[in-house]
Amino acid sequence: MMSRKQQRALLEKVAQYPAVALVLQGGGALGAYQCGVYQALDEAGIRPNWYAGISIGAINAALIAGNRPEDRLDRLEEFWQTICQPAGLATLPALAIRNSLNLLPMSAALETWVALMSAMAALWQGQTGFFEPWLGSPFLLADGSPEATSFYNTRPLIHTLERLVDFDRINQDPDTRLTVGATDVESGNFRYFDSRDTRIGPEHILASGALPPAFAPVEIDGRFYWDGGIVSNTPLEHILDEWPRTDTLAFQVDLWSARGAFPKTMMDVLERTKDIQFSSRTRHGTDMVARTQQLRTALAELIEQLPDKRLPTHLHDTLQPWLDDRVVNIVHLIYQAKPHEQQFKDYAFDNLGMQNHWESGLRDTRQTLTHPEWFNLPSRDCGYAVHDIHREQPKAGLTRL
Repeated sequence: MMSRKQQRALLEKVAQYPAVALVLQGGGALGAYQCGVYQALDEAGIRPNWYAGISIGAINAALIAGNRPEDRLDRLEEFWQTICQPAGLATLPALAIRNSLNLLPMSAALETWVALMSAMAALWQGQTGFFEPWLGSPFLLADGSPEATSFYNTRPLIHTLERLVDFDRINQDPDTRLTVGATDVESGNFRYFDSRDTRIGPEHILASGALPPAFAPVEIDGRFYWDGGIVSNTPLEHILDEWPRTDTLAFQVDLWSARGAFPKTMMDVLERTKDIQFSSRTRHGTDMVARTQQLRTALAELIEQLPDKRLPTHLHDTLQPWLDDRVVNIVHLIYQAKPHEQQFKDYAFDNLGMQNHWESGLRDTRQTLTHPEWFNLPSRDCGYAVHDIHREQPKAGLTRL
């Protein structure tokens, strides 16, 4: 843990950024990792003013933004304790098994078995306060209804969100911003719902996490939306594209690692495919920042060669946004899957896995915060910096990730 002096020094560095964003990726049961990240930030006194999420990241972001700071961890814990219980007839047997496991020494093989049983229970019975299977098969219907276009009913999640999230707070608090992403089913376009210009409700959170074919699309203002992860599994690009720009510190929390070992079995192949498919576009986003910064630098040098060192009047409004010297600092936190985890890790909603994921996020973030130099404002000549506790050296300037 940091001393008070170290904490004050860290908070002074963070205070240099007008925008402090917590950016949360989609990843189902792995989302408990994000809770550990938030807990470590809260311990350090770091209070982001912008929460952005996709899918389970949107749910966690809403739970944080939609509660008082002193209640947020309790709400996160209540949500995850709730949804990590199988729904229906599997609830009591699951609780009995969980209590029995507490008496046994844990091993990798046993953890894999627990996760597999939890994943099978999720597919069979759903999760308490989250989703439950429709009584009939969707293949017997063709009317475009939720029962015809999905395997599970997410009405329980609506009730859970209404119970644990104060949406009035989200929409009325000027110091807290919430952004969630979803995919328009008919156009295929990505859509961000931002509390700065949209009144956010449970339906927006539900839409961001409506991953087909498990969940049905959600209707908002006459349009239907699926999970934002279909197009992009992280809202980081939205943060980076914000105009007018401000100096931004972004905690980018990823639940899938793009890097991984070469697969040796078919189960490895399935897991590796999913890791790559849903891993964040952080590298693409930071490459875009680099190219923008290169353009800004080149334009500034060009203007220095012009008469009076000024842009022609008719070009001023067009090029002026590209000439600001705002910087972005991305602190990257990526969940590192354990060797015993397999391709069902994102829908294995067991209590043991949840605790392990949460503790991983807490540990990674605490370790990250021991590097106060990572929170310095990047050089305005470079434009951005990227730091990752799981890499040997942080990246800065215009180099690629």
